[in-house]
Amino acid sequence: MLSNAKSDRDIERLRVSADLVSRCLGAVAPHVRAGVTTMEIDEAAEAFLRDNGARPAFKGYDPGWGGGPFPGTCCISVNDAVVHGVPGGYRLQEGDIVTVDVGCEIGGWYGDTAYTFTVGEIDDATRRLLQVTYESLMLGTREAIAGRRVGDIGYAVQRHCEAAGYGVVRELVGHGIGRKLHESPSVANFGQRGNGRKLTDGLVICIEPMISGGTHHVTHADDKWTVLTADGSPAAHYEHMVVVRKGRPEILTTFEFAERHACAPTRSEPSTDGAASGDGADGSAANAENVGSENRAAADASSVPV
Repeated sequence: MLSNAKSDRDIERLRVSADLVSRCLGAVAPHVRAGVTTMEIDEAAEAFLRDNGARPAFKGYDPGWGGGPFPGTCCISVNDAVVHGVPGGYRLQEGDIVTVDVGCEIGGWYGDTAYTFTVGEIDDATRRLLQVTYESLMLGTREAIAGRRVGDIGYAVQRHCEAAGYGVVRELVGHGIGRKLHESPSVANFGQRGNGRKLTDGLVICIEPMISGGTHHVTHADDKWTVLTADGSPAAHYEHMVVVRKGRPEILTTFEFAERHACAPTRSEPSTDGAASGDGADGSAANAENVGSENRAAADASSVPV
């Protein structure tokens, strides 16, 4: 099996695309406010990417299982939408949560990141969901060390989120990235320690917990793209591009720009993107030592990379 590991030169090119999608989140952040449509946010993202010499990676993307070629630059998912929200005429309202997932291609290399914004004040329960989801991203990232396995990442995410009472979506997973938007391996947000593909030095992956405030089951909107929580509970989604390294992973994307320019604070604590380390997730607040048998499986062929 090919490792898909990248050379140092490749990673420098990916660093450019990662920086661009990170800064794109910062460019759209001021637009995430009450009264603005999701299409207006999308137009701001497209203008930013094209002004910086990049091509929107999602626009026109057709994996064969959605509702035809994706029409937007970003997936913009509001409230109970988990991922793949289609930009349109919906006007944001006070109390909404909004995930902006943006991808680009520049110089033949792809970038991909996602961040859940808030519109004004949100309730404490929703803010806790966002905080725990972000924490799970960082705990999963800490496992991206050469010699460990994909299941170690999923286990760390699942353990933390399910201990908090949240649903970990099964049908949607992270992925490798490089010359293609979606490369192997699939990176599920659930799994068992020591299972799955071994991580190799230089592999670049997108780790992206997609977490529901209620059930882990999902359904699709009529547009055949937007994925919704089956029980209408809110969902959060954060995504980083991460280089697997020996001893300590390297995060290529950053939420610094999104949080610097956001109209409202998203979580109870700011991002600590640089906090990823090789110490594992055992020091987290989660205390659940076991997960159900159905949760121990690695992502199967029905799981969709986001």
